[in-house]
Amino acid sequence: MVLGGGEGDGTGRALTGRDAAMDAALGALYGGPGAAGSGKPRGERSAGLGGSAPRVARWLGDIRTYFPTSVVQVMQRDAIERLGLSTLLLEPEMLEAVEPDVHLVGTLLSLNKAMPETTRETARAVVRKVVEQLEKRLAARTRATLTGALDRSARIGRPRHHDIDWDRTIRANLKNYLPEHRTVVPERLVGYGRAARSVKKEVILCIDQSGSMAASVVHASVFGAVLASMRSIATRLVVFDTAVVDLTDRLSDPVDVLFGTQLGGGTDINRALAYCQSKITRPADTVVVLISDLYEGGIRDEMLKRVASMKASGVEFVALLALSDEGAPAYDHEHAAALAALGAPAFACTPDLFPDVMAAALEKRPLPLP
Repeated sequence: MVLGGGEGDGTGRALTGRDAAMDAALGALYGGPGAAGSGKPRGERSAGLGGSAPRVARWLGDIRTYFPTSVVQVMQRDAIERLGLSTLLLEPEMLEAVEPDVHLVGTLLSLNKAMPETTRETARAVVRKVVEQLEKRLAARTRATLTGALDRSARIGRPRHHDIDWDRTIRANLKNYLPEHRTVVPERLVGYGRAARSVKKEVILCIDQSGSMAASVVHASVFGAVLASMRSIATRLVVFDTAVVDLTDRLSDPVDVLFGTQLGGGTDINRALAYCQSKITRPADTVVVLISDLYEGGIRDEMLKRVASMKASGVEFVALLALSDEGAPAYDHEHAAALAALGAPAFACTPDLFPDVMAAALEKRPLPLP
């Protein structure tokens, strides 16, 4: 009512920019007779979210952008009650008719705290279907790529017979090929260490759960579960807004991880990194992956000092602006440049590239920047 926006509001002034966007978000929910799509003539003020999941997702993103968390929670509850969005969550047939994807999961997670208890199992079923699709697509390649990286990083020069890397041994001894015997005489054996039998590396995934990072949260949760399934990697998964939550104990099921997140809220990267730093016991064998758009609400200089301190101690630090297929994200360019100056370039990463990025980090090689 304060914002106004239509001729009937009596202000005599049209809204523009951010004010108009806020008015539209409010009008979609509280716009009176037109709120659910009343068929009002074009040009008159109307609103509504309709029954489209993508449109709902956009609206949820808008209200997180323009209103504080406490207001967003009220609006989400009102949307479920006033516009019948609970139907989308309550009817399995309707959910099955919509192609489940990462964006739909983000929508369901955004509604998590406002979701009626009777809808949770339906929502979990949808989320699990998407998670299983992602695991099928990503898990095998991730394990193969990282196992190779761990074996290479653990290579030894005097291996036992069953630890010999025959492919690399032959390549290393091709100069000793004897044509008359059609064989290679190996002077030097190249072998694997026992990477698969003990923890060799520690990985900490530090994930920004602000509303704009929904797709990244979904992918990171799946990768966290895959990494946790590898005995040679000790994996920790931490999510944050202005608070920090350690979800490591849920890594056996990425769906549990996702429902442990709370999309929305502010951002305190420094606080999250402080927690992660406190959990590092072997800096030279640790990779910290920060997944964030870098819009810092905490202490910027302290955040950068913390990154510099971790790198100086031997930690491999990776900064991903997004972990999704959505292309270049909106991000804080100043903070990204500051991280790059510290030797930690920040870049967007697709899920398909992530195993290669992690392999390079584990081997302390230059990252394969897109």
